[in-house]
Parts: sequence; structure tokens; C-alpha cells
Amino acid sequence: MTRPRSRLPASLRALAHRNFRFYFAGQAVSILGSWIQQVSLSWLVYRLTGSSALLGVTAFCALIPQLVVGPLAGAWIDRQDKKKWLIGVQALLALQAFALAALTWTDLVGTGLIIGMSLVLGVLNSFDTPLRQSLINSFVGRPEDLPNALALNAMLFNASRFIGPPLAGLLLGLTSEALCFAINGCSFLALVIGLLRIESRPPERATGSMGQVFREGVAYVWHTWPVRTLILTLATVNLTASAYAVLLPVFARDVFGGDAGTLGVIWGAAGCGAFLGTVFLAHQRGHGSLGQAVFIGSAVSAVSVMVFSKAGWMPLALVAMAGVGFGISVVNVAINMLLQSMAPEALRGRVVSFFSSTRFGFDALGGLVAGLVAAPLGAGTTLLLEGLVLLVFVGFLVTRRHRLKAELATTTA
Repeated sequence: MTRPRSRLPASLRALAHRNFRFYFAGQAVSILGSWIQQVSLSWLVYRLTGSSALLGVTAFCALIPQLVVGPLAGAWIDRQDKKKWLIGVQALLALQAFALAALTWTDLVGTGLIIGMSLVLGVLNSFDTPLRQSLINSFVGRPEDLPNALALNAMLFNASRFIGPPLAGLLLGLTSEALCFAINGCSFLALVIGLLRIESRPPERATGSMGQVFREGVAYVWHTWPVRTLILTLATVNLTASAYAVLLPVFARDVFGGDAGTLGVIWGAAGCGAFLGTVFLAHQRGHGSLGQAVFIGSAVSAVSVMVFSKAGWMPLALVAMAGVGFGISVVNVAINMLLQSMAPEALRGRVVSFFSSTRFGFDALGGLVAGLVAAPLGAGTTLLLEGLVLLVFVGFLVTRRHRLKAELATTTA
């Protein structure tokens, strides 16, 4: 396949592909709706209960299925027509959002229902995330454009993360959580329309039984040292630094004396930093620079979390939160780019599922721990401890940097 002619700058080169443009446009609307729902759900939980522990439990229930179900979902996905199943999953996600909107609108929503709906969302996302990610390669058509497509996809996610929370705060101030959930339900239609416009060859499918396909994926991740090291780094960063998200409603209301609008602004600062992180990665070329970015992102995350934990002044807190968003985004996106670039096409769904299950599963565990620890110790002390743990891991990671750089070059040659 010849590369499409385009006058786009190198940092946007993946948009020269027609199929990727359709996917990108639909994804833009869908992700914005998802961020509006996430912020609204967090605010609803804290408004109804005032419990930081329940915030952690809810986040845990929404994310832990990706750790448990995700690897098996990846083995299943690699044997299926991914585009068809992604469209079906969007329909189920829309149904979940509309059901949550109806329950909230009629005042039938309670703690048990929120936890149940969060579990349903988590199971659906266990299939949604690897389906979306593993299809991107077939939308760009050229392996050398895949890293840029992944960076642009992450940039889109973080732009929505920057815009969505403040927009959710505005909508919550003017309307209700129910309307925010309904908006998210409608947003999934945009991705379905984009997918229906795409014309591409089906990606290569894995062969063999589910058990064989799953074991093949586990063997690849475990026996490929750079992959194993990157997965360990991904787990540690999301277990520690990403736990900030669970405690943001506590900081917004109890530390800064604000409301849903304050929560949206703080969350938006993290999104701004994350967006800048993906802009930075979109300009990176070569796996050596991406490996270096993983080290930098881990260190920035650790320091920024600790600064935010002690920041009683809002401007300083926003700068620190932007640093947190930047660091976490650089780590997550750079690792995703490296893993997908290294993975054979027939293994890509499983590799993406291991990435997403680690990314969101350890985020869930970290959120649960943070919520439970914050109840007796306070949100600030909890985040300070999370940052210190991550800083120790960064020290360990530095001792492995030369081997990682060398093996990345060998593995991806």
C-alpha cells in the first residue's frame, strides 16, 4: 500500500489515511461523552454519600473487570471480526449510559445500583478498549504510521480529558447528573457512524482454541523482557500516581471549599497536562526516545503527586495536577506505542488487552487502596505516600535503563 499524499506535518501524518480520519472524528465525540459521565458519576457518589472510601470502591468496580476479564477478552478478540464487535459494544455502552440516566432522573439510583452499573461498565470496557486500540493499525495501513496514530488517539483522549471535566462541571451546575449520562449515551452513536464509513481489510485473526490463544499471549508478554519491564512500569505508575483521580472530589470540596465546578477545573488541569504529554510524544521518533520518555514521565508523576498533596494554594495545585496528567499520560501512551509497535499483528489484540488490563486494573486497585487509606489518614497524606512509593520505583527503573534501551532496539529492529 502506498502512503497517501498529504501536506500535513509529520506530527499529524496518520490523519492522511481516510479510514483513520473517520475513526478519529467518531472517537472525538465518544470520548468527550465518556469523560462527562466519569466526572458526573464521581460527583454523584460524593454528593449522595460524602464518603471517600465509596469513591474508591466505585472506581474499583468500574476498572477491576479490565484486570480480571481483559486478558481473556484479548484472546477472544483476536479470533473475531473486530470492527463488527466494536460496533456492538458501542450499542451496549450507550444502553448502560441511558439506563444510568433514567435511574438517576427518577431518583431510584443508590449505592448498590451505582456499584452494579460501574461493574457493567467495567466489563464492557474490557472489550471496548482492546477492540478500539487493536483496530487502529488496520485504519492507517502502514506500520510506520502506527506510532503516530496511537499518539494522535491519545492526544484526542487527553484533549477530551481537558475539555470534558470543566464542561461536566458547567452542565452539573446548570442541569443534573442524569442529563450528563444521557449525553454520553448519545455520544457513542458518533463512533458507530464513523466505523460504518470505514472500508478496510479485516485484521489477521488468531487461530486455535481460546486456551491456546490465551497461553500464546501470556508466553509472549512473560518471555519478552522489554515487554515484561514495560508492563511492570505501567502497573506501578497506575497503582500509585493514577490514584489521584479517586480523591479529587475530596480535594475539590473539603480542601479547596469548592463545588462541582471546582472539581471540573482541577480535573481539567490534569487533562491539560496529559494533552501536552501526548503532543510531546507525537513528535518523538524511534523507540529509544519513547523508552526515555517512560523514565521522564514516571519521575514527573511522582514529584507532581507529592506537590499536589501538600498544595493548599489553588494555582500551585493546578500546576501540580497538570504535571501529574503530563507524567501519567507520557508513561501510558509511550508504553502503548512501544508494545503495539513490537507486537505481531495476530497477537496485537492480546497485547493491547494486557496493556489495558494492567493500565486500568492497577488503576482500580490503587483507587481502592487510596480511598480506604484516605478515610483515616486524609487525602493529602495518602497522595504523599503514593508519590513516595513511585519515586522509589523510579530509582529502581533507572538501574535498568541501559538494558531496556538496548533490548528495545533489538526487539523492534
